Amino acid sequence: MPGNGGFSHLDEHGGVRMVDVGGKPSERRRAVASGRVRMSAETAGALRSLPKGDALTTAQLAGIMAAKRTSELIPLCHPLPLTSVEVTLNVEADGVEIMAAVETTAQTGVEMEALAAVSVAALTVYDMAKALDKGMVVDDVRLLEKTKG
Repeated sequence: MPGNGGFSHLDEHGGVRMVDVGGKPSERRRAVASGRVRMSAETAGALRSLPKGDALTTAQLAGIMAAKRTSELIPLCHPLPLTSVEVTLNVEADGVEIMAAVETTAQTGVEMEALAAVSVAALTVYDMAKALDKGMVVDDVRLLEKTKG
């Protein structure tokens, strides 16, 4: 392996580079990611009792906005024309489960956009509930699915 150790965003000398996707065909691409904000049952209950449109809608919108701005947040990501971004939040007994599905028709995938959506939605939940629960944990942010074609 050349000096980049197999990293796609490093050149043969180990310097950073944006991956050249110019020769790749535009294809329909989709990625799904998930994550979780763990919290006390009391905090989860308080979130569940809020009127629709409060904390969870704010987090949902934050996730959508993060997906749209991923290339501004992560230096070597390509700006992509997103065709669909869905972010859902489900309050469970001990936390909030977050899912994001992102789609485009482009020359590269949207996994970073899906992961950014979940991460920022989780941070927004954390921010909105931090006064109630100092022990919250954002965890298990991961890519579940990546498809093209």
